[in-house]
Amino acid sequence: MKKNKTSRAWVHDHVNDPYVQRAQADGYRARAAYKLLEVDERDHLLKPGAVVVDLGSTPGSWCQVAVKRCGPKGRVFALDILPMEAVPGVDFLHGDFTEDAVLEALEARLDGAKVDVVLSDMAPNLSGVAAVDQARSIHLCELALDFAVRHLKPGGQFLVKVFQGEGFMDYRKQMEAAFSSVQVRKPKASRDRSAEVYLLGKGLRT
Repeated sequence: MKKNKTSRAWVHDHVNDPYVQRAQADGYRARAAYKLLEVDERDHLLKPGAVVVDLGSTPGSWCQVAVKRCGPKGRVFALDILPMEAVPGVDFLHGDFTEDAVLEALEARLDGAKVDVVLSDMAPNLSGVAAVDQARSIHLCELALDFAVRHLKPGGQFLVKVFQGEGFMDYRKQMEAAFSSVQVRKPKASRDRSAEVYLLGKGLRT
């Protein structure tokens, strides 16, 4: 009974969410588009002609933003363990980022190109056990950071979703070792009750 009440409450909140309504009106696939748009308005990550990698891209709203902002001369690569309906201008790879073969396939598509921006909105499948879910989330963040460090241009930028909790501060220190500055962003479209924040690493150290 409690689960049904929770589900009904979520549906009610979702249907009445102004960002959901706005996304439908603006043609974005998810309300998450406004998280990236807000960060980009402030920090100017996505520039015309940029090479961008979007990790955890499904359903594709961040890809939609990246394609618009980077223009016809930009290149957007995306990856997700879930299938994603094609986004014009996006080279999508369907696979599990934690598997070496999938990572190698993504690197092959880059074909040596250095990346301007790595975006990661990845989150694990939730088990309902908070400690387990947090550990899985931090592990994905660490994999994304490793990818960013290896593929970004010197001075490149990395935006990653992180859930506050065990391991958060240690992960932030890892980012601070790799980037000139690391800042916390909590976009307005990120629900207040959510423990998610975004860490923005600016200026990959050479």
